[in-house]
Amino acid sequence: MALGLQRHPKRVTAALAALLLCGGGGAFALASLAPDPVAGMVVREIIQSVEPLAPAPLADDVPLAGLSLYRSDLSRATDTADALLQRLGVSDPLAAAFLRGDAQVRQSLLGRVGRAVTAEATAQHELQRLTARWVADDTTGNFQRLVVERTPQGFASRIETAALTASSRLASGTIESSLYAATDASGIPDAVASQVAEVFANDIDFRRALRKGDRFAIVYETLEGDGEPLRAGRVLSAEFVNNGKSFQALWFQEPGAPKGAYYTLDGQSLQHAYLSAPLAFTRVTSNFSMRLHPILQTWRAHLGTDFGAPTGTPVRTVGDGVVQFAGVQNGYGNVIFVKHRNSDVTVYAHLSRIDVKPGQHVGQGDIIGAVGMTGWATGPHLHFEFRVNGMQKNPLAIARQSEAVPIPAAAKPQFDRLAAMMRIQLDAAASVQQASAQ
Repeated sequence: MALGLQRHPKRVTAALAALLLCGGGGAFALASLAPDPVAGMVVREIIQSVEPLAPAPLADDVPLAGLSLYRSDLSRATDTADALLQRLGVSDPLAAAFLRGDAQVRQSLLGRVGRAVTAEATAQHELQRLTARWVADDTTGNFQRLVVERTPQGFASRIETAALTASSRLASGTIESSLYAATDASGIPDAVASQVAEVFANDIDFRRALRKGDRFAIVYETLEGDGEPLRAGRVLSAEFVNNGKSFQALWFQEPGAPKGAYYTLDGQSLQHAYLSAPLAFTRVTSNFSMRLHPILQTWRAHLGTDFGAPTGTPVRTVGDGVVQFAGVQNGYGNVIFVKHRNSDVTVYAHLSRIDVKPGQHVGQGDIIGAVGMTGWATGPHLHFEFRVNGMQKNPLAIARQSEAVPIPAAAKPQFDRLAAMMRIQLDAAASVQQASAQ
């Protein structure tokens, strides 16, 4: 060994380093081959008995019996009273019996999905208080609270209403296969993913143009009740990098304006005169092109776009206008014609339900009906047409060509301040995702 070390010192050192690296579970170590400078020192062993410290006494005003245990979870469709309490760490037959027999609990909690539930129990795992929270109506700004409490007379329940509070969250992700797969992997709610697809719909074709490695950063609202997140709110700002090109969006509501809109960070409106689709983000089953007719089995031009979606999916108008026709018409089945400015007309066919009447004014995004399969349809979907001077046009091309309006000059300073703040938050969201990937 000594002879080998003298002849090949570098090779022996490298071999020892590799042995240490592999044997140490991936840890890196350096070993010196020089003489140990402390090898000749005298070592003495000293043994000294030490008295252990006495344990700190519990505070007199916080006896163990008075401690409360808290646990939170989400309700499930399969929940029974016993299953829910067991998951919350509660072992209390009286509480379980009350939950089984109480009408408000059966109606508002058991069998309901995704309701935020919190239990307060004693050190002996007996239920003191159970609270469930949920949003019953997205338009009110309130949430419902079911409270079950132990009283001297036994358990009692009540329903309360309280105001939601909003907080901001940062999130980011990278596309591997689809937008929804990426947002799921990042813990982003589907409602937020749909908003992102809607905001950038006129710039990015989320059905065909996504690339592996595309990335996004989002700042969005979370609406909370008693500090518990109950549902996602509005996307406040977002950045999407598609095929190397960056697209940005910021929600801004001008002071005194009845509603807001999305803009680029330099103040150009992303809200065009027409939406790119009459449904929220979904799949296209037949484009504006030649196709084999599914019923007639002949090749002919398909002068519209078919959107596959379950029966009952809400259908919205893509722009402001007046309902020109609402009823049954030949192969369209239940159909709605909406006349917009100039001579533009949009058509919504095969509906299962019609929610508007001829002559009614509708605004962009208003719900006018629901997806169905009436008329000449082989499955539930929406057939959508865009007509200009009576001629069918590609709806997506029309939406992208429709004009956008910049920020009013008076509101530009306030917008610029908000844009600067959101730029910082988007950068922070992106840096979190990059750090977690390293």
